[in-house]
Amino acid sequence: MKIGPLESKPLATTPAERKAQPSQVPAQAQASTQVELSPAATALASASADPTFDSAKVELIAQAIRDGQYQVNPEAIADKLIANASELLGRKLS
Repeated sequence: MKIGPLESKPLATTPAERKAQPSQVPAQAQASTQVELSPAATALASASADPTFDSAKVELIAQAIRDGQYQVNPEAIADKLIANASELLGRKLS
């Protein structure tokens, strides 16, 4: 079953066919939308420039993992997971 007019042409499927079609955007297109970032987005964007990131420490840990010498502390991981879950649940209940 076909939907639409029978004389409609199929969409261009090859790069050459797409390139041959005229552009839908005018050459003198101007920006019509202004974007404003939320405080959270601004904080995330500036987090990448955070001076507390220690690339030397990250490299030491990565090397320890590659060498098979990195020791995982499951108790510390469990404690952090429980603390994070409690914090999230506390926020939802308030």
